[in-house]
Amino acid sequence: MSGLVMPKPDDATMRRRAEIVADMRIIVPGEGVVDATNEMRAFESDGLTAYRQLPLVVVLPETVAQVSRVLKYCNDRNIRVVPRGSGTSLSGGALPLEDAVLLVMSRFNRILAIDYPDRIVVAQPGVTNLGITIAVEQEGFYYAPDPSSQIACSIGGNVAENSGGVHCLKYGLTANNVLGIEMVLMNGMNGEVVRLGGNHLDSEGYDLLGVMTGSEGLLGVVTEVTVRILKKPETARALLIGFPTSEQGGQCVADIIGAGIIPGGMEMMDRPAIHAAEDFVHAGYPLDVEALLIVELDGPGVEVDHLIGLVEAIAYRNGSTTCRISQSEQERLSFWAGRKAAFPAVGRISPDYYCMDGTIPRKELPRVLAGMRELSGKYGLGVANVFHAGDGNLHPLILYDANVPGELDKAESFGADILRLCVKVGGVLTGEHGVGVEKRDLMPEMFDQIDLDQQMRVKCAFDPNHLLNPGKVFPQLRRCAELGRMHVHRGQVAFPDIPRF
Repeated sequence: MSGLVMPKPDDATMRRRAEIVADMRIIVPGEGVVDATNEMRAFESDGLTAYRQLPLVVVLPETVAQVSRVLKYCNDRNIRVVPRGSGTSLSGGALPLEDAVLLVMSRFNRILAIDYPDRIVVAQPGVTNLGITIAVEQEGFYYAPDPSSQIACSIGGNVAENSGGVHCLKYGLTANNVLGIEMVLMNGMNGEVVRLGGNHLDSEGYDLLGVMTGSEGLLGVVTEVTVRILKKPETARALLIGFPTSEQGGQCVADIIGAGIIPGGMEMMDRPAIHAAEDFVHAGYPLDVEALLIVELDGPGVEVDHLIGLVEAIAYRNGSTTCRISQSEQERLSFWAGRKAAFPAVGRISPDYYCMDGTIPRKELPRVLAGMRELSGKYGLGVANVFHAGDGNLHPLILYDANVPGELDKAESFGADILRLCVKVGGVLTGEHGVGVEKRDLMPEMFDQIDLDQQMRVKCAFDPNHLLNPGKVFPQLRRCAELGRMHVHRGQVAFPDIPRF
């Protein structure tokens, strides 16, 4: 696995594999347990395919009771569990472990309730992101967060990673649109089902819903999600703006936000991404520009028309050479079609690519883009840039060939340097893809040991035995006892008769 250090497999668990598989078949009967090597290949990685590992066994429960029983069983026997949604994660968050049960939630794929007066949808975690919008669009509603993988990614996975998308600039990430969750806890609660939040925007007390959203499967397993839906805006139009340089495009982004304009979406692509997307989708993108900015404005028609004029003026002040304004809904969707297909499009111009995820202050966009060009020369690898320009969430796609010895290592080093640059200019390691294993060992670039210890204490409060998704997020593979939670006096811990790790 490309030199990635993961927790050492537990020999006792490996020896009991046949017994564990048999017990899982009792808990989840029918076709809910997969243990044949060839059949488990489909689950050996998530979207970060550079890292692969077969799990101990794959379990696909269909009911909350089954999830609870699986977690209780594993907790009682000290067996690790890795939760998985649709497997579209790009940070290795659902990477299996050799000695772990891979708990796949894809069979939880039903919408349980739609409440238009309260503007909420209650869905199981395996429902796709786009599936929620499809379920309510006939009544003029939609679900705002829209990752590029929305046709496949699950709402449970969106909660785990706090996913965003094109329209998160104005309407927020998953955390801003999830009102409540049902989840199953493992350690301490031993398979108990709990609910956080509800059919309302905020709850009293500790923000445990906020703790769970973005927790990457380290704290519990989500079995139900309540999201808010929005009424579709009266009008939505988009501008397609080309620039001679990426720096000019970046400055235009900063100036639009600085003018107090909050677009429904604002995305940017550089020349390699533009050409790849146009060849793939034929959206009518200009091919003689270095940067392409897509700005969508929505709301009442009069307001949208006014804002289009302001954005157009800002674009020309920043040296734009082309500015096309959508004149129909079909044309607006065509502008977005290329952006939505940018990742698969880039896959046509390179044998492999490594998709990064970092976030920076908008004003630093020109500086970071220039820095990435320098790093591209240093490592001898190309890079195509596609990013949520409005909120500074970058998605550089590093182009490499995994069949060339050493190129994957160079791509990883290139990506790590990009993320270090993001932190250096005041940004963060991730915007929506999560830490997983990809950014795990870079966490000290952003957090000191006190910060990491505090984060670990949250993990320990929910999962003191580190059985849920171990080896992810935290750069040091250690136990809760190493945080000073256990007091040793004269060579003995308190209550020595209690079983320990």
